[in-house]
Amino acid sequence: MPRLAANLSMMYAEHPFLDRFKAAADDGFAGVEFLFPYEFAAADLKARLADHGLTQALFNAPPGDWEAGERGIASLPGREDEFRRGLDRALEYAAALGCRRLHVMAGLIRPDQDREAHRQAYLENLARAALAAAPAGITVVIEPINPRDMPGFFLNRQDEAQAICAEVGADNLKVQFDIYHCQIVEGDIAMKLQRDMAGIGHIQIAGVPDRHEPDLGELNYPYLFERIDALGYAGWIGCEYRPKAGTSAGLRWARPYLCGTGHSS
Repeated sequence: MPRLAANLSMMYAEHPFLDRFKAAADDGFAGVEFLFPYEFAAADLKARLADHGLTQALFNAPPGDWEAGERGIASLPGREDEFRRGLDRALEYAAALGCRRLHVMAGLIRPDQDREAHRQAYLENLARAALAAAPAGITVVIEPINPRDMPGFFLNRQDEAQAICAEVGADNLKVQFDIYHCQIVEGDIAMKLQRDMAGIGHIQIAGVPDRHEPDLGELNYPYLFERIDALGYAGWIGCEYRPKAGTSAGLRWARPYLCGTGHSS
């Protein structure tokens, strides 16, 4: 049975951010994830997790200037020092929150830029990140993102992500398999999960094509959950979707998998 983590950056937007932890726990979630923790003190986030019996499943390393449109800096030549500083900060938060998965976003590339130079910067930064994260037992994950939602993102395909992890060769570098992104770019989800499961470090879900609840759209998630279980995946599955209406009201799909009844009963 899938272990579901509520993505607090997208879900429970009807609540102030720090109140979303309680809302998720009330609905039966045992884990949470979000994009970035850095505007809050780690101690405050840790207290919310402890108060509501939640596990921090995942968050992202600093992505550069998000408000200016940057979407990660790991593949950007010339930003290595900034990447190292951001990684150090992320690892401090991970230690405080007891988080064992850290997502490092690749970044954007323009058509006129040298892809091989970006790839080399990416490989070097990922090797550095995996080495720094290993003593704390943290797995670094990279995510292919579809170009419809994020035009120009450096990494789009599952096979490319797996090849990059293999080239770096670190045991604690894996792929974040977002089923929503994979369906848009490639499809054939069940077979790609089977092919790549040994290299998958985290899974995320959403309905396709509109990124609402997983029971809306073209994917059969109950079937995919059975396949994921059969493949032996025991990690968290992040619910990274935008609820079509209220978050709790839209959780009928999750009722069989949540650890309490909460608002979804």
